[in-house]
Amino acid sequence: MISRRKFLASTALATAAVPGALLHAQAPHAKPEAALDVMSYNLRYAAATGPNNWPSRRPLMRDLLLQERPDVFGTQEGVYPQLKDLASDLPDYRWIGLGRDGGSRGEFMAVFYRPDRLEPLGFDHFWLSDTPEVMGSSTWGNSNRRMVTWVKFEDRRTKKTFQFWNTHFDHQIELARQKAANLVRERMAKAADPEALILLGDFNAFSGNSRSYEILTKEAGLTDTWHAAKSRSNEDANSFNDFSALRREGRRIDWVLFRGQAEVDHAAVVTTQSGTQWPSDHCPVTARITWK
Repeated sequence: MISRRKFLASTALATAAVPGALLHAQAPHAKPEAALDVMSYNLRYAAATGPNNWPSRRPLMRDLLLQERPDVFGTQEGVYPQLKDLASDLPDYRWIGLGRDGGSRGEFMAVFYRPDRLEPLGFDHFWLSDTPEVMGSSTWGNSNRRMVTWVKFEDRRTKKTFQFWNTHFDHQIELARQKAANLVRERMAKAADPEALILLGDFNAFSGNSRSYEILTKEAGLTDTWHAAKSRSNEDANSFNDFSALRREGRRIDWVLFRGQAEVDHAAVVTTQSGTQWPSDHCPVTARITWK
């Protein structure tokens, strides 16, 4: 069993080839040296059977991530064996996480990062409940335990420090989502380095049309990278595809928010698939951020 502060890392021997059929969804011009590419990606837990089983999806997800090459990304729903697979497919990354049921049990809010670019200075976890320090706690009627994993990073290139928070709000209970947003707002207000923080994840609520979004943007003062971006890709794409034909209603339940002085060069919903096979039932959302 993994202790609460156990650091999980991966190394591998070779980088997998990226097929030319994948479309790169990041900013269409050269990346500035100080820019940071960030991604939120709900992986969909690893099912062993069915048309969208993990063995079928794994190579597509590997290729998408190697193509996009985010400097840091947060995942939701990944379970421990699945994350180990992903880590072995991504030799240039390391990761930090804890199962939401404790140790290696349950889904993770894992944080993957490129150690050549970012150095973790500290990390921790808390649960979205009335007892956030109690591992695996759930007090708002939601059947699935929900949590936040956060990491404090120093950018080796710019020496800028910032916090990176990754979460997954409940998919069934609106009150639980609102309580989660308020708890995150309260915890962020107490966080060190308050001027530089990224919060991302699967919020199971539409951006711009939910109380939890309002709490985090209007009340907590976070900025949505989507609206701050100078340019966007797939502006009308939904971030949840449900393993079916992509719907173009502009509904995003996966957000990348930030606090602090920053410019957002580009934001995207990445709609890469192979034929009719999606890597996950969510499309990853990305943002290219430069701290001022």
